[in-house]
Amino acid sequence: MASAPPITNNPDIRYLGRVLGDVIRAYGGDALFRRIEYIRSASVDRHRGIAGADSIDPGLDSLSLDETLDFVRSFMLFSMLANLAEDRQGIAAEPGADVEHAIARLKEHGIGPERIAELLEHALVAPVLTAHPTEVRRKSMIDHRNRIAELMALKDQGVTETPDGDLIDEGIVRQVALLWQTRVLRQERLYVADEVETALSYLRDVFLPTLPALHARWDRALGSRVPAFLRPGNWIGGDRDGNPFVTADSLRLTLSRSAETVLSHYLDAVHALGAELSISSHHAQIDADVAALAERSGDDAASRADEPYRRALSGIYARLAATYRALTGKPAPRPGALTGERYPDPAAFRADLATVAHGLAAHGAETLASSGALGRLIRSVDIFGFHLATLDMRQNSAVHERVIAELLKVAGVEGDYAALDEDARVELLRRELASPRPLTSRYASYSEETASELAIVHAAAQAHERYGRAAIRQYIVSMAQSVSDLLEVHVLLKEAGLYVPGDAPQAHIMAVPLFETIGDLEAAPGIMRAWFALPEIAAIAKTRGHQEVMIGYSDSNKDGGYLTSTWGLSKGSTALKPVFEEAGIGMQLFHGRGGAVGRGGGSSFQAIQAQPAGTVQGRIRITEQGEVIAAKYGTRESAQTNLEAMASATLLASLEPQQLSGADAARFEDAMETLSGTAFTAYRDLVYGTEGFRSFFRQMTPIAEIAGLKIGSRPASRKKSDAIEDLRAIPWVFSWAQARVMLPGWYGVGAALSEFEDRGLLREMAAGWPLFASALANMEMVLAKSDMGIAGRYAALVEDRALGDAVFGRIRDGWRTTHDQLLEVTRQTRLLEKHPALETSIRLRLPYIEPLNLLQVELLKRHRAGETDPKIEQGILLSINAIATALRNSG
Repeated sequence: MASAPPITNNPDIRYLGRVLGDVIRAYGGDALFRRIEYIRSASVDRHRGIAGADSIDPGLDSLSLDETLDFVRSFMLFSMLANLAEDRQGIAAEPGADVEHAIARLKEHGIGPERIAELLEHALVAPVLTAHPTEVRRKSMIDHRNRIAELMALKDQGVTETPDGDLIDEGIVRQVALLWQTRVLRQERLYVADEVETALSYLRDVFLPTLPALHARWDRALGSRVPAFLRPGNWIGGDRDGNPFVTADSLRLTLSRSAETVLSHYLDAVHALGAELSISSHHAQIDADVAALAERSGDDAASRADEPYRRALSGIYARLAATYRALTGKPAPRPGALTGERYPDPAAFRADLATVAHGLAAHGAETLASSGALGRLIRSVDIFGFHLATLDMRQNSAVHERVIAELLKVAGVEGDYAALDEDARVELLRRELASPRPLTSRYASYSEETASELAIVHAAAQAHERYGRAAIRQYIVSMAQSVSDLLEVHVLLKEAGLYVPGDAPQAHIMAVPLFETIGDLEAAPGIMRAWFALPEIAAIAKTRGHQEVMIGYSDSNKDGGYLTSTWGLSKGSTALKPVFEEAGIGMQLFHGRGGAVGRGGGSSFQAIQAQPAGTVQGRIRITEQGEVIAAKYGTRESAQTNLEAMASATLLASLEPQQLSGADAARFEDAMETLSGTAFTAYRDLVYGTEGFRSFFRQMTPIAEIAGLKIGSRPASRKKSDAIEDLRAIPWVFSWAQARVMLPGWYGVGAALSEFEDRGLLREMAAGWPLFASALANMEMVLAKSDMGIAGRYAALVEDRALGDAVFGRIRDGWRTTHDQLLEVTRQTRLLEKHPALETSIRLRLPYIEPLNLLQVELLKRHRAGETDPKIEQGILLSINAIATALRNSG
C-alpha cells in the first residue's frame, strides 16, 4: 500500500490553532497548555509515522478530571476551528456545482435557455429544515464561530479594523476566548420552541438575504427572470411522528414566529426603500399608477409633496404594519405615523411593490426597478410570502388508524374499524370523504390522542386562513403501507374543511406517503397505482399537477444495510416513474436524507445527479438535518455554495440526456441486484440474526449516554423497547460513529463485492455509473473516518467477553474485506487517493479524535462501574460532543 503524502495545514488552520493555544495559555494557565500540547504533539507524531512515536506516553492517564474536561474542550474547539478553515478554503465546494456550469453542460447537448426556462416554470427545489437531533453544539458556540468567519473574511480583504474600529486580529482572539469560556453542553433539554427559534435564526440571517441574491444571479445567467423555484421548507413545529411535544400550539407558534420574522424583514426593506427613492416630480416623470398609489397613502407631509415614491412607500409601510399586527398580534417594531388596511395576502403586497417598479421602469429607471433593493424585495415576497418557509405536518400511520377508528365508533358509523380488511377500509373511508357530514361532534368526548390530532388539523385550517395556503402544503404519513393510510389523512383534513367533497373534490393539503423500509419501498409502486385508481384522488392530483412521495434513507438503511438501502431507493424511484406516467401526474420525490452516509448523507450535488433518469422532473425536496444545517447554511457564503449545488444538480438531473446506454444500464442494474442481495443477507445476519447483538451494540457504543446530551425534543426510540427495530435511525448511526465503527455506512458491502466474480464489470460500474460511483465515494469517506483499532477498545466494554470478541471479530473482518475490495474496484492503493483534499481533511483531524476516543472509553468504564462523580458524566458528554464535531457528518 502506498504511503500517504505529508499533511500540510492550510494557513487558516495554523493561524487559528495558534490563537486557540494562546487563549488556553492565557485563561487556563501555562501548565494546562503544556499538558494539552504534549498530548496533541504526541498524537500527531504517531499519526505521521514519526519514528519512536508509538512508545511515547500520550499523557492521558495523568490528567485529573478537571484537566480532562479542559482537554476535551480544547480538542473540540480545535476541530470546530479546523472545520471553519476548511469551509473557507472551499473544500465543501465541488467543481462545476453551480448553475452557470450546468447551463454550459446542457448547451453541449443542444439544450438552451428556453428549455431551461420552460422547466423552471413548474420547478421546485426545497431544502427542508428538520429538528432531527444530531447537532451537538449549542447555538452560542455556532454564533461565535460564525463571527470568527466574518472577521476572517475581512482579514482576507486586507482590512485591519472592523467598521466599529476594532482590530481584526484582536476581534478573532476575543471570539476564540469567548468560545473557550462558553459552556459547551446544554443544561436543559431542548423544547420545540427552542428548536423553532434555532431554525428561524438560519431562515432570517441566511436564507432571507441569500435566496433573492441567488435568483438574481440566475436571472443574469439565463438572460431572463426565472421563477422563484428554490424555496425553503420546515418540519419544526409540524413533525409529530414520535414527538408528543409537538401540538397544535407548536404549529401555531411556528407559523406566528415565522410570519413575524419575514414581515419584520419586509418592514425594514420598505423603510430603507423609502429613504432611498427620493425621486422628485420636479426632476422625473411620474407614472399615473404611482401617483395614484401616493395619493391613496394618506401621506400629506409637505416635505414629501414632490416625492411620490416616498409617499407611496409610506402607504405600503402602513398597510404592511397593519398586516404585521393582524398576523402576529403585536405592534410593528417601528410603528409609522400612518394607518392602513392590512394586506389580505402576499400577492396584494407584491402588486403595490410592482406598481412602484413599473413606474420606475416606464420612465427610464429600469435599473432601479429590476435590481437593487426593490428587486430583491419583490423576489423575497415571491419566495417567502407571509409564511417564510412552508411547514410540513407529519404523523405516523398507526396514530391515524387509532384516531379514525375512534371517530367512526363515536359517530356510530363503524364499531371496529381496526378489524376491517383493506378493501373494506377503503370503501368506508371513500364514503366518508364523499359525504358533507362531519364525523366529529362538539357534544362527544374523545381520547387525548384523538383530541390532539383534531386540534392539529383545525390549527392547519386556521393557518391557511391567516397566512395563505403556501404556509402548509404537505402532510407526511410515516410508515405508509396502504391506500387507507392516506385516505385516513383526508378524512382528518375534511373535519377541518381542508378536504372539500363534491363533484370536483379538493384537498388543500396533500397527503404524502413516506416509504421507509426496504419492504415499503418495494410496495410503493403498487400503493401509488391503487391510489391513482381512485377517481377523486386522480382528479385532485391532476388539478394540482403533481403528487409527492417521500422516500426514507435512515430506516431503509437500518432495515437492510447501506448498499441495499441505496439500491432500494433507486429501484423504488424508478418503479414509481411509470405509475405516475400512466396516471398523467407529475412526480415529486422528497428525499429524507440525514447527515451521515448511513442516513443518506454525502454530496447533494452527486446524489441528485445520481437519481434514476426521469425521476427528478425539476421538482425535488430534501431534508436538512442536525449538524448539516450549520455546516451548509451557517454563513451566507456556505449557503450560496450549497443551495446553488442543489439547483444546478436538479437542472442536470432533469434535462441532461442519460449517459448510459440501455445495454449498459441493464448490465449494471442486474449486477447491483446481485450485490444488493448478498449485502442484505450479510447485514441482516449480523444485526438481526446474531444472538446477543442487541446487548453487544448497547454495551459497545455510548447509545445510553447519548440520551444525556439534551440535543432534541423527541425521544430516541419510538416505543419503550430496546429492540433495534424500535430504535430511531439517528441514535443508531450516531452511536456507531462515536465508537469509530460507522457500521451503517459500509457493512455488507465487502461481502457483496468479494463474492461478485466479474471484477471488470464492477470497475466499469465504478467509473461510468453515477449511482454506484456516488455510493462507493461516500462509503470510502466513512471507511477513512472509521478505525478498527479504536473500535476494539469500545468492544472491550461488552460484559460478555466471548460475545464481544465474536461479534467484533466479524465486524473487523468485514471492515478489512470492504476496505480491500473498495481499493481493488476503484484502482487505488489507499483510501481517498483520488480525493486529496478530503484525504488531507480527514488525516488532519484523526490525531485529535483518537485521544478523545481513548478518554471516552475510560470514562465509560468508570461511569458504568458505578462511579458517581458528576464530572465523569460531564466528560462523557463533552467527548461525545467533541468527537461529533471532529467527524462533522456523524449523525
